[in-house]
Amino acid sequence: MTLTEVLIAVLIAVGIVGIVVPVLPGSILVLGAILVWASEVGTSTAWMVFAVAATFIVLGSVVKYALPGRRLKEVGVPRSTLLFGGALGFVGFFVVPVVGLFAGFVLGVYAAERRRVGGAAAWPATVHALKAVGVSIFIEAVAAVLAALTWVVGVAVTP
Repeated sequence: MTLTEVLIAVLIAVGIVGIVVPVLPGSILVLGAILVWASEVGTSTAWMVFAVAATFIVLGSVVKYALPGRRLKEVGVPRSTLLFGGALGFVGFFVVPVVGLFAGFVLGVYAAERRRVGGAAAWPATVHALKAVGVSIFIEAVAAVLAALTWVVGVAVTP
């Protein structure tokens, strides 16, 4: 394994961690690392590996929004609630780094739902929103891991 491949592997690992701990743009970092590897190697196999990895990342990005969004729509949680939760999570990230993102999101969703439907129904809607975010993170992580595994296979078969 060359130094370039070790650095690419580290970047991919950091990208996958960045999906779970949203401090870094995880999927973009994974795909960017594979792109750098493909351009360094320059073979048609390397570019095919990049194309397959990019397909996984793009499909994961589409599904991570479509699937949880549809589920939230079914249970009646409006997009405005998620936007308010996201905005408060963004503010929380800067007030209390990393942990503030999650706490701000939960507080924002709960506050928006409490205002919209009242106290008793606010918590179940918040739980649905949290599950949707968890599913979204899981989908993105699976796509990134599939892209990473594609890269590992590419490294193994590339001379």
